[in-house]
Amino acid sequence: MVTKTALVTGAASGIGLACTKLLLEQGTKVAAFDIQGQKLREQFPGSNKNLLSLIGDFSKQEDCFGAIDDTLTHFGELDAVLHWGAAHSSARWNELTAEECNRVLQVNVTGSILIAQSAANVMEKQGSGSIVLCTSTSVLQGVTGGEGQGGPAYVASKGAIIALTRSLARALGPKGVRVNAVSPGITETEMIAGYTDEQRKNMKARFPLGRFAAPEEIAHAGIYLTSEKASFMTGEVMHVNGGSNFG
Repeated sequence: MVTKTALVTGAASGIGLACTKLLLEQGTKVAAFDIQGQKLREQFPGSNKNLLSLIGDFSKQEDCFGAIDDTLTHFGELDAVLHWGAAHSSARWNELTAEECNRVLQVNVTGSILIAQSAANVMEKQGSGSIVLCTSTSVLQGVTGGEGQGGPAYVASKGAIIALTRSLARALGPKGVRVNAVSPGITETEMIAGYTDEQRKNMKARFPLGRFAAPEEIAHAGIYLTSEKASFMTGEVMHVNGGSNFG
């Protein structure tokens, strides 16, 4: 069964953009939510009756609740939320400032809580729904930062998403709402734009598949988790990393 209506964050680029396009291709009505308004308009020019573009900051409560309200007003329903948006930080442990830590945690952790909370308020009342959050393989590998890699603030924020996923799954399961997470390996997005050619070569050597993920490959995993095919999955983390955790 195809998800009828979904809200996708980070929809202007990377995995969120790929997810939005894939959902539209399968006939899903999509509310595309991103802080980059101009970029979002450039990615989706013209009109599409199945697409609602929403400009806002998901680390702000009023923007999250407003996005859900606008989705319901426009489409009349909400079946799923796929939350891909995030802030990156490559600062190493001895380079971090309190301001940098707070920025990353505000966007990645508080933002995930707020978008899930605003969606869950609706899904709880209707007795159904699916929320997909995004963690990172860096949590398992203990990535230390530098040269474009996720640093400790980023890794800590993504570790928190795993705990949040389990907490929400337990709280919302009795209401008919499923909550899962996708844990991507290195993916060809703007987040790795700072990698050098040598770094990319060395990183790819750690992948049995010998390459990084395409954004669409990660998006497909999230879409699967919102579908009826994953109807008995909740509180789980789906690892999509090309075998990179093998060492």
